[in-house]
Amino acid sequence: MNNNKLILVINPGGSSTKIAVYRDNKPLFTKNIRHTLDELKKFANTLEQHTFREETILHTLKEKGINLEDLDAIVGRGGPFKPMSSGTYLVDEDMLNNILEGKVLSDHPSNLGALIAYNLALDLNIPSYIVDPVSVDEFDEIAYISGLPEIKRTSLSHALNIKAIARRIAKDLAQPYKKLKLIIVHLGSGISITAHHNGRMIDVNEDMGPFSPQRTGALPSKALVRLCYSGKYTSKEMEAKIMKKGGLLAYLGTDNVYEIIKRIDNGDEEAKLIFDAFIYQIAKEIGAYSTVLYGKVDTIVITGGIANEKVVTDKIEERVGWIAPVKIYAGEDELEALALGALRVLKGEEKAKKY
Repeated sequence: MNNNKLILVINPGGSSTKIAVYRDNKPLFTKNIRHTLDELKKFANTLEQHTFREETILHTLKEKGINLEDLDAIVGRGGPFKPMSSGTYLVDEDMLNNILEGKVLSDHPSNLGALIAYNLALDLNIPSYIVDPVSVDEFDEIAYISGLPEIKRTSLSHALNIKAIARRIAKDLAQPYKKLKLIIVHLGSGISITAHHNGRMIDVNEDMGPFSPQRTGALPSKALVRLCYSGKYTSKEMEAKIMKKGGLLAYLGTDNVYEIIKRIDNGDEEAKLIFDAFIYQIAKEIGAYSTVLYGKVDTIVITGGIANEKVVTDKIEERVGWIAPVKIYAGEDELEALALGALRVLKGEEKAKKY
């Protein structure tokens, strides 16, 4: 009897929908379905893209000769939902209703992962899941305190990749994740710096800390308040300035780290200064997060797309290597992380959590 599990994986992004079909832990195929600006501008918000994206997925599966009836489960990317502990969750009506009613932390394409997975799985009478959504929250109580009672710190991060890497490093070190004290750094368009203790991600910088290719990170608060009330920008424009148009992009006109490194190699002194500040702020935040673990850090792990740039990881290691050994797990394989999360449940290694 063949016990292999066939899993459809769906990861909606801003301008694409990445999908894959896995047989157990091996991909039969992966595809990045690109969506043009003209295609997406017809929709007033992300939720309205649901049917359009679902139809592109079904078309691709038909092209690849995948029979939907053969699927054992469908897993989608989890969005910025309510605070949740790490794990694989069964998509149910409560989750569905929260998404449809806008009871989420932001309008993001990843919210569609659960919707599409549920809709397709319902007709097939198979389970649908999400794994380690953006809103994984395992903070200690002390980590929520911001300095202003009206503002509570929140846990939003690249949790899917970070938790997958935590499992990998535990396996590579031949130690249980629950016994390791880790700092895991995800370097992408946004940057997540996280502290892990007793198998939990107990602190994360969210939109604070270092600037990133597109985000400003922490800013001087008085100057930020003055800018917000200068009359130059609406609230929506300021949010975009901080979250999508800041960081390397604001200083150098590009968020492409490889391009910036080439500019430095060609003698661009401004690019060198901003790039060095980029490294400096990342390293400074890693140092801060070592105090969360009382300085007892087993390993510092650097992951994400920018970790492919050796000059970046070497410069970070130069500043923080005295804290703990630094290991590099470059890139991010979110499709694999989703598939493995569903597989652990299908194989009985974990129990699916309820939203």
